Amino acid sequence: MNAFWQTSTFFGIFITLFFYGVGMFLKQKVKHTLVNPLLIAIVFTILFLHLFGIDYKTYNNSAKYISYLMTPATICLAVPLYRQLDTLKRNFKAVMFGITSSVIVTMVSVLAFSRFFGLSRAAYVTMLPKSITTPIGIGVAEELGGYVAIAVASIVISGILGNIFAESVCNVFGIREPIAKGVAIGCSSHAMGTVKALEMGEVEGAMSSLSIAIAGILTVVAASVFATLL
Repeated sequence: MNAFWQTSTFFGIFITLFFYGVGMFLKQKVKHTLVNPLLIAIVFTILFLHLFGIDYKTYNNSAKYISYLMTPATICLAVPLYRQLDTLKRNFKAVMFGITSSVIVTMVSVLAFSRFFGLSRAAYVTMLPKSITTPIGIGVAEELGGYVAIAVASIVISGILGNIFAESVCNVFGIREPIAKGVAIGCSSHAMGTVKALEMGEVEGAMSSLSIAIAGILTVVAASVFATLL
């Protein structure tokens, strides 16, 4: 059976999309925040690979083609931003202040928790890019001498949590302004959170997609500074 998985060209794509479809089906039936299609797809795929003894390399050889869609999907995020360009112009200062504040808060909180838990410098710098998009986060972790694999895991987990809880957190804290929602989600949970922001509204999605890019750039600069503090 393992030989079949190794020689099958698209089995990774199939099981990934299949389990995501299962997640979408369960979401429509259960209608609960924790029943998240992305989370379900990840959990079920991991269980499937473990059950059949399939190593990650074998799975990735056939599933990697899905990642080719990331570039056009990311570019498509510019569409809602273009449609909301006038909104951005009217609130430019507030948006930039919100993104900058978010990056600083992220850096400070990582520093504080790293000192509290006695993390090594390598572990500390690994966590600094946890809230930005994966390609930039990998570059930051490598440049600062962190653990790339852990950095990727922390980024993915941040995105999943944002996708699941973003709307609930906004409701709990009474955040009603669409621009504020979008900026908060984009800065804290990058592309995965932006998917939820787009579901919440076009303004939220536009501001979230903008925040991904600007927060990523600011994090590159801020992480270099904060890396020297531990």
